[in-house]
Amino acid sequence: MKKIILVFLLGVVCGELYGQDAQSRLESQRKQLQQEIVQINGMLQKNKTQKADALESLETLFLKIDRLKELLRLINRQINGLTSQINSNQAKITALEEELEMLKEDYAAMIVKSRKNASQQNRLMFLFSSDNFWQAIKRVRYMNQYAAYRKQQGENIAKKTETLRELNKTLTAQKAVKQKLLAENRKVQAQFQQDRKKQEKVIQNLRSNESKYAAQIKKKQRQTAKIDKEIDRLIREAIAASNKKAGTTNLSFTLTPEAKALAASFTANKGRLPWPVRKGVVIQKFGTQRHAVVRTTTIKSNGVTIATSPGTKARAVFEGTVLNIVQFQGSNPIALIQHGSYVTAYKNLASVSVKKGDKVVSKQEIGTIFTNPMTQRTTLQFSVFYNTTPKNPADWIFQMR
Repeated sequence: MKKIILVFLLGVVCGELYGQDAQSRLESQRKQLQQEIVQINGMLQKNKTQKADALESLETLFLKIDRLKELLRLINRQINGLTSQINSNQAKITALEEELEMLKEDYAAMIVKSRKNASQQNRLMFLFSSDNFWQAIKRVRYMNQYAAYRKQQGENIAKKTETLRELNKTLTAQKAVKQKLLAENRKVQAQFQQDRKKQEKVIQNLRSNESKYAAQIKKKQRQTAKIDKEIDRLIREAIAASNKKAGTTNLSFTLTPEAKALAASFTANKGRLPWPVRKGVVIQKFGTQRHAVVRTTTIKSNGVTIATSPGTKARAVFEGTVLNIVQFQGSNPIALIQHGSYVTAYKNLASVSVKKGDKVVSKQEIGTIFTNPMTQRTTLQFSVFYNTTPKNPADWIFQMR
C-alpha cells in the first residue's frame, strides 16, 4: 500500500514539474515571438518613411501576420495548459478540504474521548485493572501508541493545512497569469484582424502586379544562385587542397586530429549554437518553398535570412578558421569560416574585420552587416554546410525557428 501511495505521489509531483517546465518553455517562446513582432513593426514603420521596395513591404506584412498567428497559437496553448493545471489544483484542493475536515472531526472526537479519560486516576485504574503483568505492559504500550497517534494526527492536520494554503496560493497566481494571457490574446486578436484586412487589400492589388513581382523574385533568385555557386566552388577547392595535402582523393575534408575534434564539438553543440547576430528575426527560412506573397513562385534558400538593426555586427557561431573572404561583382562581402568538416557562411556584409587564415572564437565579431540605403533594411544571409551539403540553420542555432 505504501508503495502504491509513493508511486502516486511521485506521479503527481512529476506531472506538476512537467507542467511547469512546459509552461516555462512556452513563456520563453512567447517572449521571443513578441520581440520578433516588435522588430517587424519597426521594419514596417521604416517601409513607410523610406522609399521601400514594394515587394519587401509586402513580405514584411505577410511575415508579421504569420508571427501573429504563431503567437496566438502559443498563447492559446499556454491558456489551455494553465486551465488544465487550475482544474487539477482545484480538484486537489476540494479533495484536500474534504480530507482535512474528516481529520479534524476524528481529531476532535479523539480529544473529547481523551479528556474523559484524561485524569491520572483513570489511567491508573485502566492499568491496575489488568488481569496480569503482560496485559499491563500491553496497556502501557497502547497508551503510548495512542498518545503518539494523536500527536501524529495533529501534525498531519498542520501539514495538510499548509499544503492547502500553498495550493490556494498557486491557484491564485495561475488564475492571475491566465487573466493576463486572455487580455493579451484579445489584444493580439485585434491586431491580427486589423492586419488581415490590410493583407486582403494587398492580395486584391497583387493580382495586377503579380508578373512584375514574380520577375523581381526570379532576378533575386538568379543572384542568390550565383553566390551559392561561388561558395560551393570555394568549399570544393578547400576540400581538394586538404586532400592534396594528405595525399588522398575524397569528396569531403581530410581532417587533422585537431580538426576532427573541432568537427565533433560542432556536432555536439547542434541546437545550442549562438545566433550570428545579437538580436534578429528570421524573415526567410531554409529550403525550397513558395514565396510568402507571390504563391505561384518558388524560391530556394541554402540558409536563412535574418533581419536586424543597422550597424549590427555579424558574429561567428563557433570557433574555427576563416576559410575565405568572398567578394565579386554584384555581391557584398561574404565570410566563410571552417569548423572541421563544417563551414558557416555570413553573406551580405558591409565590411569585414577578419582575414583568410584567422582563428576565431564563438561570438567573435567578424564584420558589419550591410544596410540597404534605400530601404534601411539590414539583413544577414547565414548558412551552415557539412562539407558542401547545406544544412538547415534552424536545427543548429539555439531557438531559431
